[in-house]
Amino acid sequence: MSRYAEPMARLIEELKKLPGVGAKTAQRYAFHILRSSEEDAAALADAVHGLKASLRLCSVCNNITDVDPCAYCANPARNHRMVCVVEEPTNIEAVERTRGFNGVFHVLHGTLSPLHGIGPDQLRTATLRARAERGEVDEVILATSPTLEGEATAHWLAGALRGTAVRITRIATGVPAGSDIEYADEVTMARALEGRREFKA
Repeated sequence: MSRYAEPMARLIEELKKLPGVGAKTAQRYAFHILRSSEEDAAALADAVHGLKASLRLCSVCNNITDVDPCAYCANPARNHRMVCVVEEPTNIEAVERTRGFNGVFHVLHGTLSPLHGIGPDQLRTATLRARAERGEVDEVILATSPTLEGEATAHWLAGALRGTAVRITRIATGVPAGSDIEYADEVTMARALEGRREFKA
């Protein structure tokens, strides 16, 4: 039996479902909400409700958006013939921070993971493949993570697009800027060597 009143116990249980939130953190959040003003608690509840009610997936790229198509797909200043494929909507910000990419995105919402029951049918690739088959895309940049699942997904997607005229590229991986190669593991170092480019002094 919970040592908290039922409404508090229920909120703690719901907060524990958030990623990275354990029992202690959930309790701390719940008591913070309890101590908050009625207006702040109502604003939080309204924000959560609005999130679920207003957001949907872009019909073109599967990014999370409140307008369809999303801001990237609707922007005529972006290169719509260059598509960067990412695993999750949160990955878009990492690419955008570079300020070096002016194409559009395609979000898979996951990676291939047979152990978790995620196969090709669970990934959102239909609109990308349709665009490639219609000749609307010149290059697809596979920007999945350099994990086992990310690599498998990149290989599978490259195969799925092979029958089209699309140029398929993969983001380079290797030694991060500012790090010491003495501490790089063999996989990171091997990828850095594979992804080497011409150096001009």
